[in-house]
Amino acid sequence: MKQVVVATNNEGKLKEIKDILKDYQLLSLKDVNCTIEVEEDKDTFEGNSLKKAQEISEILHMPCIADDSGLCIDIYDGWPGVHTARFLGENATAKERNQYILEKMKNLKGTDRKASVKCCITYYENGNYVVGKGEIQGKIAEEPRGDNGFGFDEIFELEDGRTCAELSKEEKNQISHRKLALQDLLKKLESHI
Repeated sequence: MKQVVVATNNEGKLKEIKDILKDYQLLSLKDVNCTIEVEEDKDTFEGNSLKKAQEISEILHMPCIADDSGLCIDIYDGWPGVHTARFLGENATAKERNQYILEKMKNLKGTDRKASVKCCITYYENGNYVVGKGEIQGKIAEEPRGDNGFGFDEIFELEDGRTCAELSKEEKNQISHRKLALQDLLKKLESHI
């Protein structure tokens, strides 16, 4: 089984990727004693995921998978987008970010609440890379709901009326932006090999 390092220290994200990519032996940065934090300074999800995958792969001399994802709110031209995890500063919690978004949107109704969640996942090995992309549509809920997720899951409402945090792990893994990006990546990797 091929060993691949996943460039993350986010346990929720790592677990989600491991649940979906079962044919690889996935190692966390912690598993390989890597404490490098790659600065996400690109202006696209693809740019950030490639930068992380390339830097970690070249340091560790191992294949690497890295992703970047975020919440994109239509009425704000895709904000917070690539800044989803940092738009309130490095030390803000997901709860604080979610409250900020809900407060900012408190007077918006209907289609003005439309949003999407986008993900790019890059596999990098020996100078070659493959990018997978996934996206799901929904809207920003009027209040946080559910406790079975992380990040903005509790405020991102799907077309069936539930937030991502109200889904079971199995349900979320069937429809998540990350699963769609991983499926896209796997398809491209198979034809790339």
